[in-house]
Amino acid sequence: MYFQELILQSSLEVIVRMVQKKGGAAFAGKSGVELHRLAHYAFFAGIALALVVGLFHSVFDSLLGAKASQVYVTTFVALGTVVGLFNLTAKETTPFLTAAVALMLAGIVNLNLVIGVGEILRPTLSNIVVFVVPGAIIVGMKAIWRLASD
Repeated sequence: MYFQELILQSSLEVIVRMVQKKGGAAFAGKSGVELHRLAHYAFFAGIALALVVGLFHSVFDSLLGAKASQVYVTTFVALGTVVGLFNLTAKETTPFLTAAVALMLAGIVNLNLVIGVGEILRPTLSNIVVFVVPGAIIVGMKAIWRLASD
């Protein structure tokens, strides 16, 4: 549990630093703009974290031990949920869902068979899929809600 909290805290610190680097004055506007920007940074933090953990998965697994996958999944689900709730507009719904389905289908492939890079591609793509799926579920539900409301 300690490592899970540590990784979530680190992810939030990265987002806060990115926001500060871009300038906190941009957050002075409406709350919706603030949440959209926070989700925007959560997306970049999630993708970066998925790539880093995927590339160096053996190092992280040895550091975190048996609970490593629980820590990864919880972190990616939390960041993906933030992205799905606050980042996407109605115009971005279809491209996002199309890309999410493509990633989920690509995640099914056994990339370990690719000689040389398979051991790196499989965990990296799996992490990205785990990050994107919560957002896809939320965006899909929003799209269905909009369709039913019209």
